[in-house]
Amino acid sequence: MDHTRDLPTAQPWRSAALAAATVAAIELCILLVAGAYLFGEFFAGEVEKAQDPVTVARAAGEQETAAGAREGPGRATRPLLARREVSVLVLNGNGVPGAASTAADRVHARNYVVAGTGNAPRADFSRSVVMYRPGFAGEARRLARDVGIRRVAPLDGLRARDLQGAHVAIVVGG
Repeated sequence: MDHTRDLPTAQPWRSAALAAATVAAIELCILLVAGAYLFGEFFAGEVEKAQDPVTVARAAGEQETAAGAREGPGRATRPLLARREVSVLVLNGNGVPGAASTAADRVHARNYVVAGTGNAPRADFSRSVVMYRPGFAGEARRLARDVGIRRVAPLDGLRARDLQGAHVAIVVGG
């Protein structure tokens, strides 16, 4: 008995589809490289500004001033919390053992609640700084005056969840 054998038939559409996909992939790579080059130059200055803590603090202060201006003279701003109601996290940012504990004792002596002590994400802070969560700038400025720290800034390098529920944080510098 003779059987006919099915021979594979040539399918030219597969070759054409493979060639088209290859060309499209090459075009996509060219567009990505060109886009990265063009937009990289455009955004390079913005990234550097966003990493500069002084610029970030200045921008946050301008936003706070603008928010105060929106409240207007007729509206009352939120009153400051009493010192015994302000929770403070004290972080060692200079690498000296016991620096956070010593600062926490000074904070506690001024009737603030010390939420805890620990190490800052970095140990190269040249000066101490008081950082605050949104809405607690007034409390941060008062705390800074009370303990003799000149620099006050919004959270930079810390997240609100890193504060362990505290309203403000002191990073002890060198």
